Amino acid sequence: MTKRPAHRCQARRLNVKHFAQNVLGLILLGSLVACGGKTGPQAGRGGPGGAPITVTTAVLGLAEWQDRVQALGTAKARESVTITAKVSETVQKVNFDSGDFVEVGQVIVDLTGKVQLAGLEEARAAYKEAEQQLTRAEELAAKKLIPGSQLDTQRANRDAARARMDQVRAQLSDRVITAPFNGVLGLRQVSPGSLVTPGTMIATLDDLSVIKLDFSVPETLISALAEGQQVQAHSAAYPDQVFTGILKTVDSRVDPVTRSVQVRAELPNDDRHLRPGMLLTVEVRRAPRQVLALPELALLQIGRNSFVYRVGADGVVAQVPVKIGARERGRVEILEGISAGERVVVEGLVKIRPGAKVVEAGAPSPTTKS
Repeated sequence: MTKRPAHRCQARRLNVKHFAQNVLGLILLGSLVACGGKTGPQAGRGGPGGAPITVTTAVLGLAEWQDRVQALGTAKARESVTITAKVSETVQKVNFDSGDFVEVGQVIVDLTGKVQLAGLEEARAAYKEAEQQLTRAEELAAKKLIPGSQLDTQRANRDAARARMDQVRAQLSDRVITAPFNGVLGLRQVSPGSLVTPGTMIATLDDLSVIKLDFSVPETLISALAEGQQVQAHSAAYPDQVFTGILKTVDSRVDPVTRSVQVRAELPNDDRHLRPGMLLTVEVRRAPRQVLALPELALLQIGRNSFVYRVGADGVVAQVPVKIGARERGRVEILEGISAGERVVVEGLVKIRPGAKVVEAGAPSPTTKS
């Protein structure tokens, strides 16, 4: 391997050193030009002694604030049932169609056959016969023509015949299916002539006049919930409509796994837009309160710390740490750090530094003395 002369290596190192010095000089020169030829603490924009920076400010004051608790909820009917058959029988008549509104007691499906009707006539005739026999026995017993035991036997026969008739009527009532409450029927699942057995689904029935909205909230928000609070719900199916109701009840138990509690609200649904099973965005509103609030643009977030730029009487800004509370659209609650009546910078935060002099947008700039 050929060794390079020492004087060549030394010359190469000197050339590299001179090149690095030239590059550093160019960088410093560019920085000086960018700062307007100034160096030191006044070189940065908005530093002390520079021209005032135009910003937008706002005065901190009391404002009405309404806390909100938001969650996702599932809609349920006020009353809901699946109508099924109780006996094995052939459908004789269907008295509804899918989507019909029915009232309580209205006949939905008739399963009555000739055999059941004949049985009812037979039981009714037997009961009438037993009544007549008992009447004759009572007349004879009054004249002491028959013993009292025979009268008791006739009375027992009459009671048995009446029980038999009631039994047949109950069987017939299972074959005449009626609506248990006012509501809207779902899709029809049977047709005339079809055979149904116990448990066969005929249709669903839902009372949609009021929708029960169930949702869960973290246990930390239980204190913010109370019966009678206003509830607003939104559905993706009707994005421009707000469904308003009231909070009805808070469950007595907290889920030990999710650490949340179930809440139920009721929403009037006269137009029947809401259907059971729909997903709704819920917002519970508390009573309004007075707080110190600022536009969210005025807040400077650095890590977990929050700051605002307070404007002094001389127009110089100072960075002040603040403690914030609740947030809502475009506003933030201020708990500590500044007081009502103080002015803070809202727009133009990126242009200023602590100690910079600012002027309100639209105000005439003061003349700088040379």
